Amino acid sequence: MKLKVFLSIASGLALSACATAGIKAPGLPAIGGDSSSKTATAIIAAMNGGLVGGRIGAGLSERDRAAALEAEYRALEYTQSGRPVTWKGSQAGVYGEVTAAQPYRVGSQDCRQYTHTVYVSSQPRNARGTACRNSDGSWTPLT
Repeated sequence: MKLKVFLSIASGLALSACATAGIKAPGLPAIGGDSSSKTATAIIAAMNGGLVGGRIGAGLSERDRAAALEAEYRALEYTQSGRPVTWKGSQAGVYGEVTAAQPYRVGSQDCRQYTHTVYVSSQPRNARGTACRNSDGSWTPLT
């Protein structure tokens, strides 16, 4: 009986570590697999533009901005501390990476600091911020 419980927990942890595009966490939409999902769109929209909504995203197309914002969400929600989440824009020379730090608790919310570097024509633009996770799975950047 104890072995079954252990194996169940171990397999759950192993699945939760698979934080790559298209993987669905329990209770949350798959991000990166079917980004057109209404729920995924709502959760990403709740990020209020994220860091890419600021000066580092100036001049990006809507499509590139959406890819960058999805990378922010994936970094915050699924990715281990210090591991970059990369994205590629629809235009040549437009790409970026988002790296989230270790999560920490503020009251009942999990929060993470993160950095986003956007490259346009090989010129980097950097921004740092903090976001906290809401009960519905969305992340709210702190201003």
